Amino acid sequence: MSQPRDPDPVKLIASIFSPQEPLIQEVISKLCLQYGPVDWVSPPMFFDRTRYYEREMGWPLHRRFVSFEQLIRPEDLVQIKLNTNEIERQYLEGENRQVNIDPGYIGLERLILATGKNYVHRVYLSHGIYADLTLIFKKGSFRPLEWTYKDYANPEMISMFNNLRKRYMDQLRQRRKVEQEQ
Repeated sequence: MSQPRDPDPVKLIASIFSPQEPLIQEVISKLCLQYGPVDWVSPPMFFDRTRYYEREMGWPLHRRFVSFEQLIRPEDLVQIKLNTNEIERQYLEGENRQVNIDPGYIGLERLILATGKNYVHRVYLSHGIYADLTLIFKKGSFRPLEWTYKDYANPEMISMFNNLRKRYMDQLRQRRKVEQEQ
């Protein structure tokens, strides 16, 4: 019989994109008020692997990834997604979003994104939110799956996530060291 135990905390990340680049920094500031300081912000990039959002948001779309210093419990992802949905609503122009925020987390074994859309590989969590298994960590690197979004499967992005995983591992080591000293 398996013995239930609490999982390790995980590293909160978010993808933020908008047709208005200045909105991205404004949203990062709002996220920091809720989840603490960021410990990494990606360089500016374009969200250009799909034109799925063009009709709603316009084109081109600017993008940044962020990771947060404070680790979270995996189950907190549901409330975080609900909160980011509310921030998106604050930036509606009519029915159209001006910003998209996709929160997720990095754990030792996987990268999970939160979504409100069901699909075969997504596991229901609660309150209309699903966990999307986006990348798995295997043989020293994150690896895409057959359903992984093209941008997340890009080797440059995987390298970025591998570096964030290293940062996360350092945080876990430090946390365990402090716990052992207590």
